Amino acid sequence: MGIAMVVALAVVVAAVVVTGPVRAGRREAAAERARLAEEARRRARRSLDAVWAMDGRRFEEYVAGLCRRDGCTDVRRVGGAGDLGADVTGRLPDGRRIVIQCKRYARHRSVGSRDLQTFNGTARAEHRADVPVFVASCVFTRPAREFAARHRLCLIDVDLLGFWNSGTALTSLLDLDIGRSGTNRRLRPDHD
Repeated sequence: MGIAMVVALAVVVAAVVVTGPVRAGRREAAAERARLAEEARRRARRSLDAVWAMDGRRFEEYVAGLCRRDGCTDVRRVGGAGDLGADVTGRLPDGRRIVIQCKRYARHRSVGSRDLQTFNGTARAEHRADVPVFVASCVFTRPAREFAARHRLCLIDVDLLGFWNSGTALTSLLDLDIGRSGTNRRLRPDHD
């Protein structure tokens, strides 16, 4: 009986001794993953310095170029007066029609749900979009992201634009759950 108690006590002590470092290791690994993800977002944003220097027309051409790079066909920059919310149109590699609204705003601004409501009203009805995409050089407000999730609009915010610019394929960005991804925290103003 005494040996069984000693063995049981030894097992409990060993479990406590092993569990503590394992938990600490998991916390450290989670913290490191979070740090690496934040660093990746910072690098992606830094890669956008040239984007924030563009005017609206050059930004639309830049987005069209990214679409072409990723295998889209029949890509056209159609933005301008009377564009009804379509700045870039084309076909994804799988043949679906893509319609993109572009907003090149200062980094400290945000895109609200009103802009998305307007785009949603024309993307499918006027432009026959299979995949409506809204690309912005800033963040989307929380209500805008919630609206986009309800209406199946793809949002590419400043973070995702940075990754797209850095080589991530457009098709991998289209399936993200914008209702749960991204951020609505504005960046600091341009003059920092």
